[in-house]
Amino acid sequence: MNFARLGFEQRLLRSLQTARQPTQWLMNHRRWMASGVTSTTAAAAAKKPVSQTTQVKPLPLAEERLESILSPNRTRLIRKKRLAIDELSALGFLNARGYTTAEEYNLEDLQIALRQQNLYETKRFFSTDNLDAEQNVLFVAAKYPTGQQPREIFFFREGSVVFWNCSDIETNNVLSFLRSFERESYVSALVHGESEVMPYTYIPSTAVDVEGDLVAESSDFNVASRAFFQNGKFFVTADTDSFLYKYTFSNAMAQSIKLGIWEATLSRYIDSIEHLTEDLKRGRRLRISRATMLRKTGELFALRHVINLSSDLLDTPDFYWDREELEALYLQVCSYFSTSRRTKVMNEKINHCVELAELVSHNLNDAHHIRLEWMIIILIMVEVGFEILHFVSDHNDPHASSLEVVPLSASPVTVPGLMPK
Repeated sequence: MNFARLGFEQRLLRSLQTARQPTQWLMNHRRWMASGVTSTTAAAAAKKPVSQTTQVKPLPLAEERLESILSPNRTRLIRKKRLAIDELSALGFLNARGYTTAEEYNLEDLQIALRQQNLYETKRFFSTDNLDAEQNVLFVAAKYPTGQQPREIFFFREGSVVFWNCSDIETNNVLSFLRSFERESYVSALVHGESEVMPYTYIPSTAVDVEGDLVAESSDFNVASRAFFQNGKFFVTADTDSFLYKYTFSNAMAQSIKLGIWEATLSRYIDSIEHLTEDLKRGRRLRISRATMLRKTGELFALRHVINLSSDLLDTPDFYWDREELEALYLQVCSYFSTSRRTKVMNEKINHCVELAELVSHNLNDAHHIRLEWMIIILIMVEVGFEILHFVSDHNDPHASSLEVVPLSASPVTVPGLMPK
């Protein structure tokens, strides 16, 4: 079956070379063939003609959707990071993958569903709030190991999930399983485009890094520390009490991913109102209605609210208030992701968008008021016109001039039977 499919692919590619403008059906079929044939055997490679030129493999559909949603700079950064992660994986590093898929998760129902599925066991379901009003972090581990190191997952109520040592197949399955417990889900291409992959490895209690240097010489933590972050890599001990360090790293990672989702949302918002600045520049009529502009202003203020009031981007969470070592690790990871700087840049962009929205709203309101004034003027002119028509019609009526006007001082008309006695 693979030989027949490979031969068909070769004939199809040769026909595409000669055609000037391939049809859409052929382009879609070539994409399907490139993604369907995942691997070929050595015998098929031997039968392949030597003189045949190597064809450039087209991008998968998911990659094309990423390029259509994300900016070119962001796409290049993702590709470079993937290459670096692959190199570190060859050195024995594991991967921690983070995604933000929705505005919020229903963690209670998710915990029940995972228990019924019997693939993951709940390790911790705790609250990071000082009041313990709501449990907002669910920490689970796989029951059935597939390697020497454990596979663990952190679910955050804010709509983020971080996988530790999980394969791509397992990650995609869990993301699909999460759809039933999401509120206001994001687009799949945006979720994968704004994801993060960070390398980590387990270290012994002596805490020696990969170059052979002691951690105490190149880090702020002492030798007895259970975890540290260095040069974009996370090092943690393999004992069971290290889940708080993993949570801290996952929390900072989830904050950065959530901020990336909001950055993409703001970028789409800026693109949607870009034509308004051009209309203002050229003095043209604004191509937007007052109702639409009001909705867009509401979107802008809602985004500002979640960034500055509903999240912990502006300050360190209260969870780390009495945990100095975890707080230092959290701030170090946030500094690596440039969370504070990105938040400041986003607020500056939002302020600019607010000024533009207010200017457009005032312009639309002025135009609306001018329209109302003209309508009132037209109504007054119509009323004056009707009065003129009535005056002209009364002036030209011959019976109107023969009417006798009786003065008020004239004697009253006596009616028989009503004479006073």
